[in-house]
Amino acid sequence: MSRDISPDVSTIRLFLTEPHPCSYLKNRSATTAFVDPSMPLSAPVYDRLTDSGFRRSGKYLYIPHCQSCSACQPSRIPVAAFQPNRQQRRCIRDNSDLEISLQKTIDNNEHFVLYSDYICRRHADGDMYPPTRSQYDDFIASPFEFTRYIEFRHRGRLVACSLVDVLDHGISAIYTYYDPAESRRSLGTMAILTAISEARRLDLPYVYLGYWIANCQKMRYKTRFKPIEILSNGNWQAYSDLKGDQSEKSSG
Repeated sequence: MSRDISPDVSTIRLFLTEPHPCSYLKNRSATTAFVDPSMPLSAPVYDRLTDSGFRRSGKYLYIPHCQSCSACQPSRIPVAAFQPNRQQRRCIRDNSDLEISLQKTIDNNEHFVLYSDYICRRHADGDMYPPTRSQYDDFIASPFEFTRYIEFRHRGRLVACSLVDVLDHGISAIYTYYDPAESRRSLGTMAILTAISEARRLDLPYVYLGYWIANCQKMRYKTRFKPIEILSNGNWQAYSDLKGDQSEKSSG
């Protein structure tokens, strides 16, 4: 089925998936709305949709559209207000020996090896397992004009990569994969800290982290980046102002 929404810049057709098992909460059914993938994705449209809570996965822009649940809450970090805590400062120090660079293009053969190892060793219980080259090509290796790759290397060896989209109002962190043998480095945390640093360098106000879910352990790390904002009832609000009612929303 489909319906139309009208951002300021154009009319966009949304399609709804059939109900399917939720990837985040057990015994839940989910429905996803996604933008017609045949529509050319311009940076201004993408920027507005990101600010409205949409996320990108490969060529698809999507947003949860579940009838009886509002657990998925879009989140973003206001860059100017962010200050790293003690653990995050230690993470930066522990990774001071890495070479970090922002790339428009990458060696997909080199990256697929790292991506495949990461999925097999960290997410073998997820719907991205087993990793395939076609899956990688669709998800990671098909950049848009605004897509960048943040590479992390140790003495030339690729140890992590963060796929991001650089938009007018911020950086959208799409996905990060890294060498599981380097777990002591907390490279997932380092990737977010680097995105914040890059947003500051580019004078961008936000880093978008995707959906925060109160009752999903894998998503709770996002609230460690204070102050974080949550999109609730159509308005971005400080997480600290919403803590009291998140448990009710997550069980709705």
